[in-house]
Amino acid sequence: MGSSEGRRGGGRMHTRIVHKGNDPASLGGMVNPPVYHGSTVVFPTLAALEQSRIDHELKDRVVYGRLGSRSTFALENSVADLEGGFGALSVSSGLAAVTTTILAFAGAGDHVLVADTVYGPTRKFCDAFLTRMGVTVEYYDPLIGAGIASRFRGNTSLVFMESPGSITFEVQDAPAIADAARSRGIITALDNSWATPLYFRPLEHGVNVSVIAATKYIVGHSDATLGLAVCDTEENFYRVKQSRDLVGQSLAPDDVYLGLRGLRTLGVRVEKHQQQALELAHYLSGRQEVLAVFHPAFPDCPGHEVWLRDFSGSTGLFSVLLKPGSHDSLRAMLDGMRFFSMGFSWGGYESLIVPQYPQSSRSACPWNREGQIIRLHAGLEDIQDLLEDLEAALERYSA
Repeated sequence: MGSSEGRRGGGRMHTRIVHKGNDPASLGGMVNPPVYHGSTVVFPTLAALEQSRIDHELKDRVVYGRLGSRSTFALENSVADLEGGFGALSVSSGLAAVTTTILAFAGAGDHVLVADTVYGPTRKFCDAFLTRMGVTVEYYDPLIGAGIASRFRGNTSLVFMESPGSITFEVQDAPAIADAARSRGIITALDNSWATPLYFRPLEHGVNVSVIAATKYIVGHSDATLGLAVCDTEENFYRVKQSRDLVGQSLAPDDVYLGLRGLRTLGVRVEKHQQQALELAHYLSGRQEVLAVFHPAFPDCPGHEVWLRDFSGSTGLFSVLLKPGSHDSLRAMLDGMRFFSMGFSWGGYESLIVPQYPQSSRSACPWNREGQIIRLHAGLEDIQDLLEDLEAALERYSA
């Protein structure tokens, strides 16, 4: 190979994170691919124009701005390599990656199984959109494992997982679920936003499509929304690509650049988020105001043994269950935070804190534990400042 990336070879995970998608030899020595602002691509001959009508269906072909540029493909191919997939497809948000994937494998008359603990907007899409299309959506207990086979029907086309689950962080036995689905010709997809390919690679465990809200840890700076769907085979890649292209999804060039920029520091940032979250979680587990800590690295977290077996680390997002308190106590706690901000995203450099209410959305495994769930994202601030912020917050809550 003549490219700089090719001469460097594969390398281990952290090396690949830094170098994949870079090709200084073809860019005058520049280490970062440039931003390609453009919609129209012109062709020198009629033959080339006619060929583009074929090429637009293929991988890594520059034929129109919406379908990608060299920098788009650099990002997609980098993440596909990290996940061990045939290819990746970029879209405008994590939710768009979820919906594009589901639409690729679910149609009128199909039955789809969805983990009861998925991201709230994923559930809303299933309830408000898929059902209107004539798709039957059934939610299942995320801890079902191989028992998922008992839920299969003759028209089941897709099992959609999220591991760990949103809010309460149940870890699913993805290999068992994928194995059961594969034996029946059913596609599996998994939202891998929490772990990233750094700590879990679903395709290596039999899952067909790994969905990533790259808005979170890959971008890492809370300044862009971006989603990726990484597919295991050529066939599944082109099904998701067709779904993406038909609904008109694309990724803006500046957001492509921000995704590539963030990717380079993914390894060091996520390791720091992991370290910060573990220290905060251990501190909170010793507080009398806290009834439970929901963190996959903790032995009492549902699915912890699966996390130990399949994951190589944890990240910065977890939840705690506080003892029951009044809404005024909750307001006093949250309104007085110094370094934790209230916001619904996570994965950026900043620490975040939000109350959560799983009792309003669960159906297969209703949430009936008393107390207030608080979800925290451990940012990159000084750990002592974060600990002091939480200590003062809990004192306000229990006052």
